[in-house]
Order: sequence, then structure tokens, then C-alpha cells
Amino acid sequence: MFTGIVEEIGFVKEVRQSSMSLRLTIAAEKILSDVHIGDSISVNGVCLTVTSFNDGAFSVDVMPETVKSTNLNHIKIGSQVNLERALASGARLGGHYVTGHIDGTGIIKHKRRMENAVYYEIEVSPSLLHYMVMKGSVAVDGTSLTIFDLSRHSFTVSLIPHTLTETILGEKKPGDSVNIECDILAKYTEKLLKSQAKSQKLDEAYLREHGFM
Repeated sequence: MFTGIVEEIGFVKEVRQSSMSLRLTIAAEKILSDVHIGDSISVNGVCLTVTSFNDGAFSVDVMPETVKSTNLNHIKIGSQVNLERALASGARLGGHYVTGHIDGTGIIKHKRRMENAVYYEIEVSPSLLHYMVMKGSVAVDGTSLTIFDLSRHSFTVSLIPHTLTETILGEKKPGDSVNIECDILAKYTEKLLKSQAKSQKLDEAYLREHGFM
């Protein structure tokens, strides 16, 4: 589990590609201070497992399904990546609960400055928009952001100067791909409601009985 608060920007030192999978070696500093084999690290929002490390880098394996469904399939030597260690027990939750399990990718359609912020409009599939609400949370390349506008095909987020400099999103431009993870609370809520609807009619009487009205 992660928070969507990026700890540092790393860069890809080596890419070993087989027919459908990848092995990445990523240079980093801060997140290596307490790293162990088997640790989970979020790389552009993708939860990956540390398989080896040294003083300046760590390696991870990327399985075929992850390559296919995330923007890691575009990664190359020299690419910058957002990095975050797994949430420690008792630590402050500065962003929102992020699992590191990507729901899909989006494309940056527009990027414009507004005072001290930069607005990003990101086009995604209807299946992803289904889980988004105004003022709700979304993870973009592993960065916890707040949705402040929605359309039929896209959502918009606003990045403050700190986020622009401390994550790779500041260098992203229209046409670039980003990893998207929707708020897990929305997905669990939908599943519970669907399950309830199958077993009992969800109507005004049911809502009143259970204290919703």
C-alpha cells in the first residue's frame, strides 16, 4: 500500500527486455536507505518487488500483464520515474490509499498554466471515468491528485509548484501517456452495492431501514 506522495525521482539505468516482460534497474538514493530484497516500491504508480540492489540502484521484474497495461512498455534507458516506498505502519497518510495496481493509462490532452498551478486534462476510457467524482482522489503516475473537473472523456487535475518539481509530471507534455489508478474506495463501494442489489431490492424503504435517510 502507498500514499501517492512521491519520495524521489529515479532514472532507468538498464532495461532487459524479453519477448513480453522486462527487468529494470533504476538508480535512486533516498528510497535505498532502508531497502531489502522483496520490498515493494511504486515505480510510476506500479507496485514492483525489489529483486536486487546496491548502493546506487535497485532491480525489479515487470511481468507481461503489467507491461501490457501500463506505460512501462514505453520505458527506456534514461527515463525518469516516480518512486515511493510502501506505507510504513503508523506513518502519516499525506495523500490517499494507493495500491500500486494500475487500472489503465491515460493521455495528456491539454496542459495550461493558471497562476501558480498547472492544469492537466487527461483523456481516459469511460470505464475509468466511471470511478471518478469531483473533488475525489486519483493517482497519476503514482502521484496522489484531486479531480476538479470532469467531462465525457477526460478529467482535470491541478499541480502545485512542489508537485511539478518533485515528480516527473512537471516534464510531461500533451500526448504523453500516464498510469491511472482510480480510488479503491469507489471500486469496493460499487461491488458491495451490486452484491446487495442482487440479494435485496435497493429502494427508499431499504435506505431508511439502514439509516441512509
